[in-house]
Amino acid sequence: MQLFSVKMRASRKVRGEEEHISGAERIVGAQGVPALTHDLVTRAQRHGKGNPDFINIKVEAVPESACLRLSALPVRALDCADAASGLRLAAGLLRQAGVPAPEAVLALMRAAGGLRGAMLLDADSLERLEPDRARGVRATYMDRADAASFSAPSGTSGKNHYQEALVLATKVAHAPHILAEICISDDPDYVTGYVASRELGYVRIARMKEPGSPEGGRIFLYRGPRERLAATLDFIERRPVLVESLPDAPVFRAGDSAVAAVSGPPDDAENKTDKAGRADKWAFLDERLERLRANGLRRHIRDMASAPGPRVRCEGRELLLLASNDYLGLADDARVKAGAAEALVAWGAGTGGSRLTTGGLELHSELERRLAAFKHAEAALLFNTGYMANVGVITALCGRGDVIFSDELNHASIIDGCRQSRAEIVVYRHNDMADLEAKARRYAGRRGLIVSDAVFSMDGDVVPLPELLRIADRYGFLSMLDEAHATGVLGATGRGTAEHFGLAVAPDVTIGTLSKALGSEGGFVCGQARLIEYLKNSARSFIFSTALSAAPVAAALAALDVLCREPERVRRLRDNTAFFCASLKERGMDAHSSSAIVPLLVGDEGVALNAAERLFEAGYFLSAIRYPSVARGRARLRVTLRSDHTPEDLAEAARQTALALGSARRG
Repeated sequence: MQLFSVKMRASRKVRGEEEHISGAERIVGAQGVPALTHDLVTRAQRHGKGNPDFINIKVEAVPESACLRLSALPVRALDCADAASGLRLAAGLLRQAGVPAPEAVLALMRAAGGLRGAMLLDADSLERLEPDRARGVRATYMDRADAASFSAPSGTSGKNHYQEALVLATKVAHAPHILAEICISDDPDYVTGYVASRELGYVRIARMKEPGSPEGGRIFLYRGPRERLAATLDFIERRPVLVESLPDAPVFRAGDSAVAAVSGPPDDAENKTDKAGRADKWAFLDERLERLRANGLRRHIRDMASAPGPRVRCEGRELLLLASNDYLGLADDARVKAGAAEALVAWGAGTGGSRLTTGGLELHSELERRLAAFKHAEAALLFNTGYMANVGVITALCGRGDVIFSDELNHASIIDGCRQSRAEIVVYRHNDMADLEAKARRYAGRRGLIVSDAVFSMDGDVVPLPELLRIADRYGFLSMLDEAHATGVLGATGRGTAEHFGLAVAPDVTIGTLSKALGSEGGFVCGQARLIEYLKNSARSFIFSTALSAAPVAAALAALDVLCREPERVRRLRDNTAFFCASLKERGMDAHSSSAIVPLLVGDEGVALNAAERLFEAGYFLSAIRYPSVARGRARLRVTLRSDHTPEDLAEAARQTALALGSARRG
């Protein structure tokens, strides 16, 4: 029998941008096409989101023999008192399906609602995987199996939310490597949503948003190798599917039974007991650790038996260190250590409290003045770590109603700051300024922030700062740059990204760290004096933390002195990076870097770990970077260089790296 897919898409222009109104698809016999077309157009014109000014109807032949027939997912329905309760139920279901951070998934639903299709997320890292982020992923070519027999107008009827959702959920759940799906309708008149997977079935939740709300979205959660992603997308978007045996819509189960249906006892909990025979409340940690080990993702700490330097002692052997962020070799510099030792004697081992309650040290203010001058800023403020600086600054500057534009490869501290701020988060493609501008244009007039790493810690590439600043100024957003891996590395004198590009202006907010090129510990922010004054009174990670002790502050002051007097350290670092990359290329490896970080993409986590272990045995300490530091399937060896590495050491390191990778790949 010849079948036809009939698709409807309706939209309208709002402030020059296309806004999606409605979309639907049915698969019917030839005689049902005219009536179905009329039905879908009528449906588009009566949608709760408003009247469209563009309706597209596409009719396409689909041979019945090409259709995969699937049995509908088993169905249940959970009642709840309100939308907040419904979202808690949804989070519990996602957790039951194996999603590690369901609350973070729910937080992304607002962004998913802006897509014409679904958001596709890595279930573990929450990395977005859609090839086209404006379009999303569209599940198409699907319907009820009995609908395919429709050949008369009577076969077409108005929208049945339940049946259409169950058909889509069944198809998506059978796509390779899809772990789960969550959906909230964007129809203002429809508050029911669902969570679905092959293990859970299709679980309707009575209330997942407030009545009248146009908010909604759909997220597919993927767990699998990147090389299989194309097959997943092909199944969802192009494989014709007919779903059989759809059950009637179930009655909602109320109250505690709904919660029990979600939470339930943990798997095998009755078999895991402590010495007293009680259920082992820590058993879930054993399971998670074993899962990490099985996937090659469990990490271990190696203890050093020497101070950091180009060579270190570890586990009874001497190793060339290629995994340190002590880029300029200042952590073990005699002058830096002397500064720390003198401060320890003069000021003591600790500070006893936060600077706002207990007072600070004169050293704190001196270092802040020096950092501000070094970065050509009006003022600076110290934090205990760079992580705390990013989280504290972002949450102080942004909140509900604001918007944050964040590079998809930003550091975890930026990501966490964005999430904690409760602002709307718009992720743009890595270093893609055209994508950033297109998204910034849509939010012109809103208060917001554009935030990026300066040097990306896992890839070593540099943000195109001139373009980022232009976009921020054009659309009225604050600009913020994390220069953790740029200070002491970029620019002729190590002053960072603005110097690297020859700019006379800097970002509105500059974050830095004392723990990398400056060889100490701590973080800082530079900017206008009014910004710093505001942060002293608003940044919670500053207000509620005991101040940095004197020793690391004095060490950073001494390191800053050395850097200003000896800018040739920056040049030697740059020369070492160029030499090492050239040595790797001579051995057939793709290596390049604009910073001191050289990533060597491997892909497979096990191969990367094996290569790093081989190098360790050969006398080279470098890092195998795996999920969650990078996306699954994007494991790599990460080499970080120092100004005090010798060309001879680097040439041999390149040779050994090529040998180790070759051996690891051969198994």
